[in-house]
Amino acid sequence: QVQLVESGGGLVQPGGSLRLSCAASRSISSFDAMGWYRQAPGKQRELVATITRGGSTNYVDSVKGRFTISRDNAKNTVTLQMNSLKPEDTAAYSCNAAVRGMDYEYHYWGQGTQVTVSS
Repeated sequence: QVQLVESGGGLVQPGGSLRLSCAASRSISSFDAMGWYRQAPGKQRELVATITRGGSTNYVDSVKGRFTISRDNAKNTVTLQMNSLKPEDTAAYSCNAAVRGMDYEYHYWGQGTQVTVSS
């Protein structure tokens, strides 16, 4: 069983920064993609950022220029650097690892870490 453990959440003021980390229990090279989702109370879960096995990244428009996803294969870790945080970034952030086949896609999930942006 794959285990993903997030850390780095907390309370920050608007304009502040946080770095979220996701540590995987096996080589992250075994996943086709990894990413971060977030879900705020009363809202649908949203895909924030992804990074593929080959290193390609994608971001939801609302975080472009502010968030950066990266990986460290040696440490089996994916990080999300969040800068210029806004109150609307407040959510529970979850790490995700995806394995894809021809006609399926399986996702592993971490337990989530809370990010609160408030003055």
